[in-house]
Amino acid sequence: MIEIIASGPLNTVQDLGRRGYRNIGVATAGAMDPVALRVGNLMLGNADNCAAIEIQTFPFKVRFTRTLAIALTGADCKARLDGQPMLPWWACTVQAGQELELSFPKGGARGYLCVSGGIDVPVLMGSRSTSLRGNFGGHEGRTLTAGDTLAVLDGPLPALPAGGFGVTPPGQALREHFPVDDDGALLLRAIPAGEYALFQADAERFWAQSWKISAQSNRTGYRLSGLAIQPETVVEMRSYGLVPGIVQVPPAGEPIIQMSDANTAGGYPKIAGIIEVDLWRLGQAAIGSKIRLVKADTQDAIAAEQALEGYVQGVGRMLQALALR
Repeated sequence: MIEIIASGPLNTVQDLGRRGYRNIGVATAGAMDPVALRVGNLMLGNADNCAAIEIQTFPFKVRFTRTLAIALTGADCKARLDGQPMLPWWACTVQAGQELELSFPKGGARGYLCVSGGIDVPVLMGSRSTSLRGNFGGHEGRTLTAGDTLAVLDGPLPALPAGGFGVTPPGQALREHFPVDDDGALLLRAIPAGEYALFQADAERFWAQSWKISAQSNRTGYRLSGLAIQPETVVEMRSYGLVPGIVQVPPAGEPIIQMSDANTAGGYPKIAGIIEVDLWRLGQAAIGSKIRLVKADTQDAIAAEQALEGYVQGVGRMLQALALR
C-alpha cells in the first residue's frame, strides 16, 4: 500500500489512456508525459501501460507500507527518501515505513512515481486512468488527497542493483532530435491542418513568434498567449472530432492546443496539429514557459518517432545487461 501524506490539487493516477471511446464522448485521459511513464515502468520490469501517480502540484509526500521497487521519472522534483536526496530518473527498492517527498520541480512540470506491479485501481473501459472531467477512473474518479491509500498489484520484486540505478532523461539523450531554441523556447513540430488556408495572412506570424503557455491551461488544453491570429474569412463550422495535439483558433485569436484530456469534438478552425511524438515535451512545459511551432511533415514525424523508440529500446538493452550481472 501507498499512503498519501500530503498532496496538492490535480495529482492523479494515470496510465497510457483510454483508447477507442472518443466516438461516444469519452476522452482518452492518460499521462501528459507518456514517455516518462513508459520508461519508469520499463525500469521496473512492468508492462509500459501500468498505472502510476502523476504529480503536478507540490509538495507531494507518500509513505510506503511494504517493500516495493519504485522509479521516479519526468520532471526533477528534488525528491527526498527519508530526507536523503534521490536523483531523477532513478529506480530503487523502498522498505515499509519509508517516506518519499517531492517538491516544486527544478525544470519541467510533472513527475511520475511508478511502482513495481503498478497502482491497483479499477480498470474502466480498458484503462486505470483518472478522467477528471468525467469523474471516473483512477482513485474514485478524483485527485489524490492526504489520507488516501493506494493498493499496489502483486508481483515479484525486480532485482535492482544495490542502491538503485538511473537512466539518462530523454530530453538530454535526444537533444538533437527534440531541440530547444536559443532563447529557451520549446520547439514543437506541427503539420498544417484543415483550415490552415484561412489564416494565410497571419500564417507566417503563427510560425515565427514565440507563444507563452497561459495560466488558462490544464490537462484539457493549453491556451497560448501572443499576438492574435485571425482567419481571413469568418466561417461557420460544424463540430468535428478532436484528438490531442490539434491546434484550434477561437474567435479571440489565441490558439488552444488539445492535450491528454482533449475534448472529443469542437468547432473552432484548426490551423495545425502538433506531431504526436512531440506531445510528451509539451506535457512537461510549465505554465508561463515559451514554445515555438515549427512547420513539419510526416517524414519529420517518422524520424522523430524512430529516434524516440531507439532511446526506449536502448533503455531496455541496458536493463537486460544489468539483469545478466
